[in-house]
Amino acid sequence: MPNAGRNMHTFEVREKFYLDGEPFTILSGAIHPSRVHPSDWHHSLYNLKAMGFNTVEAYFTWNTIEPEPGVFDFTGFNDIAAFIDEAASLGLWFIARPSPYICGEWEWGGLPAWLMRDRTMRPRSRDPKFLEIVARYYDQLMPILVERQITHGGNIIMMQVENEYGSYCEDKGYLRAIRDLMVERGVDVPLCTSDGPWRGCLRAGTLIDDDVLATGNFGSRSAENLAALKAFHEEHGKTWPLMCMEFWDGWFNRWGENVIRRDADDLVACVRECLKIGDGVNLYMFHGGTNFGFMNACSARHTHDIHQVTSYDYDAPLNEEGNPTEKWYKLRDMVRELYPDAWTAEPLVKQAVAIEGIPATGRVSLFNVLDALSEPVCSQHPQAMEDLGQSYGYTLYTTTVERDVAPDAEERIRVIDGRDRAKVYVEGSCVATQYQEHIGEDIKCVLPAARNRLDILMENMGRVGYGHKLLADTQHKGIRTGVCVDLHFITGWEQRSLPLTDISGIDFSAGFQEGQPAFHRFEFTLEEPADTFIDTTGFGKGCAFVNGVNVGRFWEVGPIMTLYVPHGFTHAGVNELVLFETEGVYESTISLRSEPLINQLDKEGVE
Repeated sequence: MPNAGRNMHTFEVREKFYLDGEPFTILSGAIHPSRVHPSDWHHSLYNLKAMGFNTVEAYFTWNTIEPEPGVFDFTGFNDIAAFIDEAASLGLWFIARPSPYICGEWEWGGLPAWLMRDRTMRPRSRDPKFLEIVARYYDQLMPILVERQITHGGNIIMMQVENEYGSYCEDKGYLRAIRDLMVERGVDVPLCTSDGPWRGCLRAGTLIDDDVLATGNFGSRSAENLAALKAFHEEHGKTWPLMCMEFWDGWFNRWGENVIRRDADDLVACVRECLKIGDGVNLYMFHGGTNFGFMNACSARHTHDIHQVTSYDYDAPLNEEGNPTEKWYKLRDMVRELYPDAWTAEPLVKQAVAIEGIPATGRVSLFNVLDALSEPVCSQHPQAMEDLGQSYGYTLYTTTVERDVAPDAEERIRVIDGRDRAKVYVEGSCVATQYQEHIGEDIKCVLPAARNRLDILMENMGRVGYGHKLLADTQHKGIRTGVCVDLHFITGWEQRSLPLTDISGIDFSAGFQEGQPAFHRFEFTLEEPADTFIDTTGFGKGCAFVNGVNVGRFWEVGPIMTLYVPHGFTHAGVNELVLFETEGVYESTISLRSEPLINQLDKEGVE
């Protein structure tokens, strides 16, 4: 037991929060272990404590903990026990948000994509099949949390049942089922929900009549929003403490849009107002971190969904690297003023390295190394990514097309019902790039041979993480219906799943051809492990790997032109950097920067 020999404490929710029988103001900040390298957990948590705060809040990402049905991983970024214990060692209390769905601008809101393989099941509902799978997940997750509750000598003071359910549905039976799964597995600290602070959201998303604390999420107009929350409490006969569970101190960013910033003085004024009226605040985010790999989500729109970038800097008090910003210092000044007895200190600060003009040591076309990356799957018609057993990355569809027109005449090709982005190649040459709502439009091209190889590289750019499209069919990726040439569907397909989880077998001498998707290899030397930022200027679109680890996506549309690499992904000596680039746009050298590179754009969105 991690808590053996520790002093027991108590935490209660009455008209205020009480810690060991004394009124307690929750000063919390959000840090997601899945977005911060484990070697930096102490750095981020210490800086939260040094700012004068007393609590950390965290989501847990189901899709990384259970990457395949019944296969659980609590190591590395998923070592929840180590993260909570590190917070405890610094004297930080903990708010756990272990709901199956988290939103958080995380791929599909944290739901595992393999749930989509059963099209008869409705996730995030009281569907018995879904609840059975959640129960299996909780059988593994809850023992870690239960023994770390304050009631067991640990530092977890409160847990959340579901997340912003009032922005999605109003099924109290589902909420009670999730609550019961937690309680049955030993959760006995106070429970809460968090929703938008207006009545419609609170009515739909809370279990207030079951004595589950209702909290609000907002980032401004604190007095107005807390008044609405208080009125909802009173409507149900409650005199509970008022808490903002997500006080938005910045915002996330999307491809092709300008980076969003928030004035530090405005933030501090709004937080001060919240604390003068309420009983607790949780800054969302305190340290945003990074959507490593393919874990960025997507914002739902009526026709054209907008995918979010790799960086989750969020304009938070700690920047993406984990270093203090102007907001951190001004919030610490506020804490010193409002809570003079709070412990504060100087922050920890890291230094990133920069290296100019690293030459490429090799490049190879994707089509020449397919056997090192995947096994072919054959079928009459193309299969969706999830039906191939794949969750993230790219899927390559290949077939042969006969030329039925004159040699110099154009043929018409259409990708029917695909997501999210298609690169179409005939005999190795790119003839079209289509994105979302343009998929399905005519692709007119001349077929150069009597029999032509047709390749379609589909990219899952990230699933919707919030809103009405969460369970829409658009969240199934790849080609979902088929491909037409002229008026008929083409049959006889070979498919290759390309999650790119292991690129170690790539032979960079296998051949490179201009205009094709390719892997570009570089090497850089460090005296010791160090943070850095990959400058992707001059490269088109794709993802980057440092020593075999996928550090995230890049795209020339911006606005963020660098990829953060934490020191935990590097080592002393020679390090390997590989870029997988899909547009045929590349440079012969690449540079590492000591800070992010941001291009503010003249337009508000990319089409």
